Amino acid sequence: MKGHPEVVDYLKFLLRGELAARDQYFIHSRRYEDLGLHALHQRMHHEMEEETQHADALLRRILFLEGTPDMTPDTFQPGEDVEDMLQRDLATEYAVRANLAKGVALCEQHGDYISRDMLVVQLADTEEDHTHWLEQQLRLIRMLGLPLYLQRKMGEAAGG
Repeated sequence: MKGHPEVVDYLKFLLRGELAARDQYFIHSRRYEDLGLHALHQRMHHEMEEETQHADALLRRILFLEGTPDMTPDTFQPGEDVEDMLQRDLATEYAVRANLAKGVALCEQHGDYISRDMLVVQLADTEEDHTHWLEQQLRLIRMLGLPLYLQRKMGEAAGG
């Protein structure tokens, strides 16, 4: 089924963003693991998997609409320390949220309600899960201070 070119192009744009978010979460999860912050590692690994699922849904929809996907992730700069990583992830989620909202409006404009519904699901996940959790973590750092926050996030490694 041939999709509207403007919608297909926007879905490609969203795909590149999801791939970048996935890669950002990937490196951050591994940095947390290397630091021994196992709770943060597990959470960010989970977020990486969810971003991969979002990218997969976009990829499948682009192919269904007879588009040619662009699998080149947008550029990003990983964080340097825990607070920086959390802040960069939150900035990424704010950008994703704004882009998804624009995508929903574009799909409505062109009558592509299947793509719209897919983006609405991703938007809810972005707002209610990812963004909310990151805002909580940064608020905890402000309330507790970084040393106490980090102590709580160490935990035990899976299987260890």
